[in-house]
Amino acid sequence: MAPVASAFTAGFDPDIVRAWVQDDPDPTTRAELSELLETALAESGAAAAEALAELTDRFTGLLKFGTAGLRGEIAGGPHRMNRAVVIRAAAGLSAFLAEHCPDGDPFTVVIGCDARYGSADFARDTAAVVTAAGGRALLLPAKLPTPVLAFAVQHLQADAGVMVTASHNPPRDNGYKVYLGLRPLTALDAQTAAHGAGAQIVPPADALIAGHIARVDSVSSVPRAESGWESLGSEVVTEYLDTLAQLGAQADPRGSLRIVTTALHGVGAATLARALEAAGFSDVRPVESQRDPDPDFPTVAFPNPEEAGALDEAIALADDVQADLIIANDPDADRMSAAVPAPDGSGWYQLSGDEVGLLLGEAVAQSVTSDDAEAAEGPVFASSIVSSRALGALAARHGIAHSPTLTGFKWISRVPGLVYGYEEALGYCVAPADVRDKDGISAAVLFAAFTSRLRAAGRSLPDELARIRAVDGVFRTQPLTFRLEDTSLIARAMAALRAQPPQDLGGSPVARVADMAEGYEGLAPTDGIVLLTETGDRVIVRPSGTEPKLKCYLEAVEAVDAPSDEDGTSQDPLVRVSPAWDAAGARLTAIAADLRTFFRL
Repeated sequence: MAPVASAFTAGFDPDIVRAWVQDDPDPTTRAELSELLETALAESGAAAAEALAELTDRFTGLLKFGTAGLRGEIAGGPHRMNRAVVIRAAAGLSAFLAEHCPDGDPFTVVIGCDARYGSADFARDTAAVVTAAGGRALLLPAKLPTPVLAFAVQHLQADAGVMVTASHNPPRDNGYKVYLGLRPLTALDAQTAAHGAGAQIVPPADALIAGHIARVDSVSSVPRAESGWESLGSEVVTEYLDTLAQLGAQADPRGSLRIVTTALHGVGAATLARALEAAGFSDVRPVESQRDPDPDFPTVAFPNPEEAGALDEAIALADDVQADLIIANDPDADRMSAAVPAPDGSGWYQLSGDEVGLLLGEAVAQSVTSDDAEAAEGPVFASSIVSSRALGALAARHGIAHSPTLTGFKWISRVPGLVYGYEEALGYCVAPADVRDKDGISAAVLFAAFTSRLRAAGRSLPDELARIRAVDGVFRTQPLTFRLEDTSLIARAMAALRAQPPQDLGGSPVARVADMAEGYEGLAPTDGIVLLTETGDRVIVRPSGTEPKLKCYLEAVEAVDAPSDEDGTSQDPLVRVSPAWDAAGARLTAIAADLRTFFRL
């Protein structure tokens, strides 16, 4: 078979398509590609041109395997997610593990999947490949949250973990996320191995695995066992939930809550319900229309709690039952969003990822023990560089070290001494000793527990946010995203920003421009630009790593006046914070307008 990486570099070659079809183990994608080829070979017409363009895109090379594993649209061809691509990936991972496991010992891989189209098939194919390669494959029950797989990698002492999921991507997508386990591999230095045990892969592991994938001649050359893997039962979920007991124990039964939950048609509903029940929350009302897994995500335009309208059904139910808190997970339940009654009684307020991150940081800081404080490398808080700087201020106030990281939990979870980490995209790691990844279930339990403690003291989450801001200052954030299907426009926008950055943002001169490609604050080089103004406001611009988006992270900073009896300054934190909050919001609006003008998007 001709190398698929060069399939269409010199023009359309139907023989390469036919060879791929012949090697494809899935009759559905075989038929799909054959029909496209037949249409493309028609003499003329719009349908033929469309089919040719589609095949050209599907055969631009193998779907790239990187630090996010694989992610793409489900369809036939090497540049899509399908059984042929997954089998190659599993073979590459198995070859990597066989080569680098110490002393030539057999390797163990634990495998999980969500409820998307193809997920169960991709998980079984992976188990079959691992088994045939001499490894031990542990197959979790289907339709479980990603955090359960991340937990199982450490708990079962596996050498690697595979989670088949596309998280909150559109229904047409699927993905293949890889974790490395506890045993140090010969390909990795000792420090990387020790700090990354149980975390998602980072360089050089991703490139080494990709190299093995590229050396797979064909799917038919990859041995696949018909049996021999171990099918695990529900005990793994029970053991995972047992580790959350310490978080649930922080709840105050005097602060009883009525909680509305939604799984957004994903796989988190049952696990979250059990976790909240174990923590003592008996009045939990799930959104029934979104409770059961459904790969079509029929009631939401986009299955991401961050997207406008995603919580509409949860809010309607919360209004109906007069709930105190809304908790939403994304489809694979590694992210969590929350909404609370607005302080002014105007409805429901969905907390931003940075606000939830700050509140969870306060909850963890209050629970840091003397053992944590005396640990050689801890305690440490971490957050991605694009997240709010407010966590750093909070950590300093509590005498806790804070470490900024590159975007992604593959970096956050590797911070030595980590006791808490978060990223603004609704990802929170509140139990890193058990799950070295973002975990929307454990975050939900701790968030509900913290809310109950505040309620028992006669306070609310908005009250607590105001209290923190009154002490540490206002760090108000706002995302600005440009979705560009033509990805060349993203590269052009970054080039324009590097060549001639704006001189003013939000009425304040830009005091510093830092190119993250050259390294920033001790971080490894990455594609991003940091703009800092004289007022202390910050903008970070970077391409999305998983979607065709140019993402801008805006933050405005304002100090809060201290209370004073002499000038009549209010003692109420909500009142004191309000002017600073409004001033920061006005500058964010102005900064966003300046960026839209600059990029002309």
